[in-house]
Amino acid sequence: MNPSLMMPSFRVDGKTALVTGAGSGIGAAISSTLAGSGARVHMLSLNGEQLAATAAALRELGGDVHAHACDVTDSDAVRRLIDGLPGLDIVVNNAGTNIPEPFLEVSDAHLDFMCNLNVRACFVVSQAAVRKMLADPARVAKGGCVINVSSQMGHVGSPDRTVYCMNKHAIEGLTKAMAVELAATGVRVNSIGPTFVDTPLIRRIVDTPEKHEFLVSKIPMGRMATMEDIAAAALYLASPAAAMVTGHCLLVDGGWTAQ
Repeated sequence: MNPSLMMPSFRVDGKTALVTGAGSGIGAAISSTLAGSGARVHMLSLNGEQLAATAAALRELGGDVHAHACDVTDSDAVRRLIDGLPGLDIVVNNAGTNIPEPFLEVSDAHLDFMCNLNVRACFVVSQAAVRKMLADPARVAKGGCVINVSSQMGHVGSPDRTVYCMNKHAIEGLTKAMAVELAATGVRVNSIGPTFVDTPLIRRIVDTPEKHEFLVSKIPMGRMATMEDIAAAALYLASPAAAMVTGHCLLVDGGWTAQ
């Protein structure tokens, strides 16, 4: 047999996807990649104006995308939104944040804000999304996919990132537990663990040549990741090519955690 005929598909034609934190950065890149690979993409973001502009740009490129201004920490609102979708096959939990600061200076307000967005919202979105998926009686045959955008910090520790590390370690645990519990339903659950990604947000944090040099020195491949690096990982995990992959973290960290 010609080996080319045995190539797995990395397309997601006919699938419906939901991406949170999709107005810019990694979420916008993942939305663009899924849409470019055949999916209908529902994009969620708190910033409705930014989201509308991003979605409009993707539609001009031929993407089947739909913008929904929604605060993912508003559990009732996000549950209503997901329940109202005509169907769902893929969910990407990308919404999240970090407030780098020393452990002893973390306020209750910062602690609650990060835990609500990075962990609780991820759980609620995943729960609502899986309920929507399982409402389809053909789900076991069709499969389904939950992708949690975690971090290399879900596997290691780092100064000034205690809450973020705690949150991302929690996401890794949630990913594994969901994967085991949902395996028989045909729903796969995985995470992506990026290193520092070259986005406007990171550029505001890594705002001097010295900071950039120090950061890159920790990455064996010698550069930050690109948004396309992360979007490619999401497409793989969402595609039929990853049909036997669940409970896994795909680290896109340039070797950071291998040291």
